[in-house]
Amino acid sequence: MKTIPSLLIALRFLIAPLLLADALDGSITPWFLVGFFVAFLSDIFDGIIARRLKVSTPQLRQADSWADLSLYGCIAISALHLYSPLISPFLIPLSSLLFAQLALFALNLLKYGKMPSYHGYSAKLWGITLGLAIAALFGFGQTGIFFWLAIAAGWFNTLEEILMTLILPQWSHDIPSFFHALERVRTTA
Repeated sequence: MKTIPSLLIALRFLIAPLLLADALDGSITPWFLVGFFVAFLSDIFDGIIARRLKVSTPQLRQADSWADLSLYGCIAISALHLYSPLISPFLIPLSSLLFAQLALFALNLLKYGKMPSYHGYSAKLWGITLGLAIAALFGFGQTGIFFWLAIAAGWFNTLEEILMTLILPQWSHDIPSFFHALERVRTTA
């Protein structure tokens, strides 16, 4: 039972390149959305199960973050390959969000020597909006409001995590929000 979260993370690592491979020929099979849905569910349940089984270690949470990067990186490449005309109006906001994420990663690496693994509420909101945007794009060829919601949620999450990184004296994982991080700083001071 205690290996279930690790298996769910490994599943996401396996599905990510398969999604990319499915898109490289210029079209996707119905398997693409099924694979994404399975990966999306694994992302939701790995943390829940890990916390319930009390196996939520820093290494597991970091692996979860790397699996997310792998999955969404492969999906982004697939989206650019298949739907660049639909995505082109969003290139500036998407690029600025990517730059902000890279700044967050650099800040964490410089300060803690590790990638962030906060997994807060805003990250969950971003994950849900990203899931909707991906389903709309790959399922129906739509962007619009779904992309704007995902971009806004992404910016909110990234800014919150930058603030958390700036105030936390040491690397931490599974911090629900900036206010929780602030409380942690107050109680340890």
